[in-house]
Amino acid sequence: MFKWLKGKTQAKLELLEVKAPLTGKVVPLDQVPDPAFAQKAMGEGIAIEPTEGKVVAPFDGKVAHLIEKSKHAVILEHASGAQVLIHIGVNTVSLKGEGFKAHVSTGDEVKAGQLLIEFDMDAIQAAGYPVITPVLIPDGVDAIKSVEPLENAGSVTATSEAVLRVHLN
Repeated sequence: MFKWLKGKTQAKLELLEVKAPLTGKVVPLDQVPDPAFAQKAMGEGIAIEPTEGKVVAPFDGKVAHLIEKSKHAVILEHASGAQVLIHIGVNTVSLKGEGFKAHVSTGDEVKAGQLLIEFDMDAIQAAGYPVITPVLIPDGVDAIKSVEPLENAGSVTATSEAVLRVHLN
């Protein structure tokens, strides 16, 4: 009955396309007004100038870490071991959670397109913080061979276009 399965092995994922976790305009990381992001000290990626205050999961995975107090950043982990950091705004940790509403917790399983965090763009900007949002692949993950930022993606709608290609080992 399972002759077709004999000799077949599950194909190893070699490329992970990370979809846009926000709606907005894609810009290179060097346009983020924070040296840690702009100089790629934390990893390779892109940034998105959001036009909507919602962050959604760019792939099926697990919430590896949600910054509980401030709710301004989340790390998702794909089954391959690859992780993505989505950091809403610059220096927004200073807001101590004001203007942010998390819909997930660390350890939650998520599906692509699932709402992770909502944020009040007007309140963040009124407090003097930029809402530009780095989306990056943190350094130091063995599963990753290379990261290809798709900086020329232009305007994107959440989960409709890839913004990063992650080549896996």
